Amino acid sequence: METIYITRRETFNAAHKLWQANWSEEKNQEVFGKCSNKNWHGHNFVLLVTVKGKPDPLTGFVMNLKNLSAIIKVHVIEALDHKNLNLDVPFLSGIMASTENLSIAIWNQLEKPIAEDGGVLAKIKLIETENNFVEYYGGKEPF
Repeated sequence: METIYITRRETFNAAHKLWQANWSEEKNQEVFGKCSNKNWHGHNFVLLVTVKGKPDPLTGFVMNLKNLSAIIKVHVIEALDHKNLNLDVPFLSGIMASTENLSIAIWNQLEKPIAEDGGVLAKIKLIETENNFVEYYGGKEPF
């Protein structure tokens, strides 16, 4: 039987600031531009979580999408939605709140609960803006 990749889409809104405290304001502005705004800035993030596997012969599912949605909401969305990523999210404490680092942190929140439900996390795609997104494969090469 073929391996199938199935994806669940969720959304959240969050604010963050890209800033290195040991740099001058000028250096932060040079490197991070508007993203270093002292009063923060926000995004309407789109999160795509892809799970891989072989369809169950009885259900036809790689993983029940209702379960996957609940896992994402409990372990990620509730922690991130309408929050300040730099200040309000314990699993991001001490980490630069870039979209790249956020993708890795989301993977770390989801991998175990998805596995406990019988799934295999294959990819996180986090869309920050219509022009910027990150894809993360858990430190492995895609597919």
